[in-house]
Amino acid sequence: MDSSLKIGSFMGIPIKLHVTFLLILPFIAFAFATSPPPLGFSGVSSLWARVGLSLLAAIFLFACVLVHEMAHSYVAVKNGIRIGGITLFLFGGVSEMEDIPRNPGVEMLMAFVGPAMSILLGVIFTLAYFAVPGLKGDIYLGTMVALLAYMNIALGIFNIMPAFPMDGGRVLRGFLAERMPYIRATRIAVSIGKLFAYILGLIGLLLWPIGLWLIIIAIFIYIAAGEEERSTMTSITLEGIKVKDIMTTDVHTMEANATAAECIETMFKLKHLGYPVVEEGKMVGIVTLTDVSRVPAEARAATPVRDVMTRRVITLKPDDDAFMALQKLSTNRIGRLVVMEGDRIAGIVSRTDMLKALELYEVTRAETAARTQK
Repeated sequence: MDSSLKIGSFMGIPIKLHVTFLLILPFIAFAFATSPPPLGFSGVSSLWARVGLSLLAAIFLFACVLVHEMAHSYVAVKNGIRIGGITLFLFGGVSEMEDIPRNPGVEMLMAFVGPAMSILLGVIFTLAYFAVPGLKGDIYLGTMVALLAYMNIALGIFNIMPAFPMDGGRVLRGFLAERMPYIRATRIAVSIGKLFAYILGLIGLLLWPIGLWLIIIAIFIYIAAGEEERSTMTSITLEGIKVKDIMTTDVHTMEANATAAECIETMFKLKHLGYPVVEEGKMVGIVTLTDVSRVPAEARAATPVRDVMTRRVITLKPDDDAFMALQKLSTNRIGRLVVMEGDRIAGIVSRTDMLKALELYEVTRAETAARTQK
């Protein structure tokens, strides 16, 4: 089940709302409703007006976060870096890069424009607050503008801190990568990010219970920093490796008119849990153990595979990068990808293939490094 809902697109990039966005929205609205002006609506006498204004302010805040992420994505796309999507979730937003930027200058620029956009929005709202006649004393619109000014400037300053995985940490990595190997630059930036998480968590403990959110954010930063380090190491390990180097070329297929019972029997026999489905020699879908398991046992002998298969098949080309295959497996939470060469099935790449390739190439890289040191 997909945990995100697509709400639009930008430069062909899907914009999605994660389920956690819906969880955090009421809490942010509650904070706005109980805070005094000009950073909250507790001064509004009508309860329904207070609630409505607070929810609207929370939505506007996430819209500003979306603009922040769109700035990242714009620079990325203009520099040839693919973005799989922009997702708004619990702690804000994320641009899902399909490539790790290896040009330090591009990475620094791409990271910098997000906080710069947030601060620019904050400055615009601040100028409007003081320049528009009557706005400063307006408990409704004036408070809304003041709140967005403060939150955008705070968001920009927080993100520019030199700690991974925040934008400032990426600027730091780009700066360091111009002076040392990329892996070492990543590890230093990640270490600083984890140190920042420790400090933030400690502050949260000292401010308990109002510091609970700081502790949650600290945990998020620590985990995300570690994930970034692993992703970078994986990317470098698979650098230069193509899908055709790791795919399985002996691909077993399943006819669309085969029954679910026959499919399960084939799975037991061949020990594979997913097969491309073909009809008249062309691939029309993919069927997995999960698909056929949904069919009641008594109906499997009469249910054709075409009725339970997944018709939307995510595919690769033989010359695609292996790291792209790993990202597609992870992003789409699937176990295998079909490799197509024109209309012909050229191979299949599974999570097992990726793990074996990673293990093999990591050993090879380590041996090469050891020989070089000698």
